[in-house]
Amino acid sequence: MADGKVEFELVSPERLLASRAVDMVIVPGGDGDFGVLPGHAPLLSTVRAGVILVYEGREVSDRIFVAGGFAEVTRERCTVLAEVAMPVSEIDTGKTEQDLRDARDDIAGATTDSDRDAASRRADIAQAKLEAVRRSTTH
Repeated sequence: MADGKVEFELVSPERLLASRAVDMVIVPGGDGDFGVLPGHAPLLSTVRAGVILVYEGREVSDRIFVAGGFAEVTRERCTVLAEVAMPVSEIDTGKTEQDLRDARDDIAGATTDSDRDAASRRADIAQAKLEAVRRSTTH
């Protein structure tokens, strides 16, 4: 571990998105956002749909959208295993808006609880992606 840094690793089913020493990471945990600095107390948390903020110095160097998964924090490391992960800059707003409309149509037409739940999850993720894009353009 680099002195005064925390090792950050973000893995999705498709790829390794990050593996490097950073100054701080803010993760959208299941019970609320939490920041990780070197020496953090050990922690396991679920990850909700939101944006991981990676800090280099006092500046945000990366904004990464995540949805679902788990975060493990030790004194030296923060590892996030996310079901969905992508840099906010790679979110296609038009496609995501269409995904949201499609998911809402699927919710309305669902004939089983399982279908309704799956469509609702897709809608929640699409809505969170759109919010992540909106926030990144205002900050």
